[in-house]
Amino acid sequence: MAIVEELLRDYHPRNFAVELWDGTQLSPEPGQFCRFTWRINNARALRAVFRSDRQVALGEAYVYGDFDLTGDIFAIFPLAEHLANKHWSARDKLRIGSLLLGLPGRDHHEHSPAHLYGRLHSKSRDREAVSFHYNVSNEFYQLWLDRSMVYSCAYFNSTEDTLDRAQEQKLDYICRKLRLRPGERLLDIGCGWGGLILHAARNYGVHAIGITLSQQQSDLANQSIQKAELGSRSEVHLIDYRDASQLGQFDKVVSVGMVEHVGEGKLPEYFHAAFNLLRPGGVFLNHGIGRAGNRPKPDAPTFTDVYVFPDGDLVPIATLLRHAEQAGFEVRDVENLREHYFLTLCHWLQRLESEAERAQALVGDAKYRIWRLYLAGSAHYFQSGKLDLYQSLLVKTDNGRSGFPLTRGDWFVLD
Repeated sequence: MAIVEELLRDYHPRNFAVELWDGTQLSPEPGQFCRFTWRINNARALRAVFRSDRQVALGEAYVYGDFDLTGDIFAIFPLAEHLANKHWSARDKLRIGSLLLGLPGRDHHEHSPAHLYGRLHSKSRDREAVSFHYNVSNEFYQLWLDRSMVYSCAYFNSTEDTLDRAQEQKLDYICRKLRLRPGERLLDIGCGWGGLILHAARNYGVHAIGITLSQQQSDLANQSIQKAELGSRSEVHLIDYRDASQLGQFDKVVSVGMVEHVGEGKLPEYFHAAFNLLRPGGVFLNHGIGRAGNRPKPDAPTFTDVYVFPDGDLVPIATLLRHAEQAGFEVRDVENLREHYFLTLCHWLQRLESEAERAQALVGDAKYRIWRLYLAGSAHYFQSGKLDLYQSLLVKTDNGRSGFPLTRGDWFVLD
């Protein structure tokens, strides 16, 4: 408890309780409502604070049960950032280190991070990275996604919207931004379980083709297409975006939540590929997470890098648009939807926690804890402005003609 009190000495207000493995407790500060209880099960949880990769170490300590959280997991992230960024003098380290040496237990875990092989962002390695994240199991994702299994930021007209309604609004908002017309060919790069191509084919009369690197996503998407009797107007292929030219040219291209997997060094190739897939006058909507421009790139792998999205790479919007323009695109619109992603993640987290027992039965306790921590942490980063979610509308002009109307009025509809 002396170590705990030292760690929390300059953290205020302390609106949580601490409980040690022997039952010793530290109550919240006077006048503070208890948001959660941090139950420390063994000394490894405290040693994690002093590892060089503290964010990963603290995440691992939770994943493998060195500590537990009861109550509002979202409320722990200010504390986690405090511990991850805390600096001690040599004297402090010596004093706390001597206390840690006297505690029982050794550091040992059966870790399950991603182990990827090959050149960074090669086609084979990208397939491994995507499979690591998305092939957890379709049944696991069905527990907490909406009925269309849309695994990206929803669009809320109101905080009272259900997740199903908000995701349907997002799909339709994208279709309106693209100004889809019957008979057009639409390509969805990284189509997930096919929610967008099904919506576009059913409601806008386009021929919608999706591509993904996940076998489980491809199988379920094609099953959904057949069930919806939309096989004549939609299809999903298991191919890399760099091989999509074999599918011909398109009037519209969309990428939702896929650019994060591309890698900054591959952005020129990504945007050139999208540009070449479009006919003159074609439009590309790129929807993806961006690192806030005032935040430096992490100098070490984060917990998400190691356990959730291996080889993921988040860049500021300025970097993304620079590469888009260099590929030949004209930027027509940019919208930041980070508040919408915060709301989306809150829905996902609540649904996952409500299905905890089923999730643990499907993927095990460690994987459940990884996803619980990942969803809560992501919500914190979007709410605090450390992460953004951008929709960028890009056009391949036809001899200078964009084909765009003078206003965006047709994007917005009244209920």
